[in-house]
Amino acid sequence: MAFLDIEHLEKSYGTTKVVKDFNLAVDKGEFVSFLGPSGCGKTTTLRMVAGFETPSQGAIHIDGKDMLRLRPNQRNIGMVFQAYALFPNLTVAQNVAFGLKVAGTDKGVIAERVAEMLETIGLPELGNRYPFQLSGGQQQRVALARALAVRPQVLLLDEPLSALDAKIRVSLRGEIRAIQQKLGITTIYVTHDQEEALSMSDRIVVMHQGIADQVGTPFEIYNRPTTRFVANFVGTLTLLEAQVLDPATGRVSIGGVEATLGRRLPKGAVTLAVRPEMVSLGSAPGRETEVTGRIVDVDFLGSVIRLRAQIGQSVLAFDTFNNSHANPPKVGSEVTLSLAARDLLLIGD
Repeated sequence: MAFLDIEHLEKSYGTTKVVKDFNLAVDKGEFVSFLGPSGCGKTTTLRMVAGFETPSQGAIHIDGKDMLRLRPNQRNIGMVFQAYALFPNLTVAQNVAFGLKVAGTDKGVIAERVAEMLETIGLPELGNRYPFQLSGGQQQRVALARALAVRPQVLLLDEPLSALDAKIRVSLRGEIRAIQQKLGITTIYVTHDQEEALSMSDRIVVMHQGIADQVGTPFEIYNRPTTRFVANFVGTLTLLEAQVLDPATGRVSIGGVEATLGRRLPKGAVTLAVRPEMVSLGSAPGRETEVTGRIVDVDFLGSVIRLRAQIGQSVLAFDTFNNSHANPPKVGSEVTLSLAARDLLLIGD
């Protein structure tokens, strides 16, 4: 049995089922992200693990122990909320010590643990400050320290960085991941930000309409999406409608251009997808399939320029690196694009 085992978990509010037959096995020390749009059921699932919501059916076990028989304060789970939830009338040190104090821990042990946690989050000199005297990033670090101070078996984080600006988010997500790896704590992280999930996680659960649409490593989720939703939600993909000419060899026609995928395909029409970075402007070694199109959009993104070209009935997105000495193609210009047939993904429903 996995360290955290979730089996056939469901949650309904009246006739509305918001989590449907959710199953997940998490190893000890693993960092798993729940990724999906608002309303997909990821926070509800997290709250059921924490004990704040009661499942309509299913089971949750941590280290072999049935969690559904236990109240939230009996589950040895640390929780970090989106809104920090620090006590404004308590100092930083008192906030970190709160759970330990409630548990009746010896004062000497509390002092040592608080000092350890403040050192871990990089705020050893701020123990006497109050939350209003801290920045948003510092407040979230304190919330993390408070959750970790009680040495929980599982750490749950519900979109903890969503209220912070972009630069602080990038910095803090790296710190959270480093602390998690240092402590070896099993962690579930809820986010709607795919970059956070891809950069921090050992595995990602992509959720859609209450179900786990796909579970896999960041590499698998990004490079091998198995459903149309995952393909559209994670990263940027161009979906291409193709007609299968030879199912045995995977030869297809994409807007009149033939390509051979080298793997068996179903008969009839299929949907293929390709990432922008897998498409080259002009001919390129190893990218044997060439198509021509007309530029319809140019987005300057700094180090990368994302362009879109009309190819038959489809619009194909592709990236080029910024070159300060060469302007990108202009809207309306005709271009030749190349890609490898092996990079075309077969997308299911």
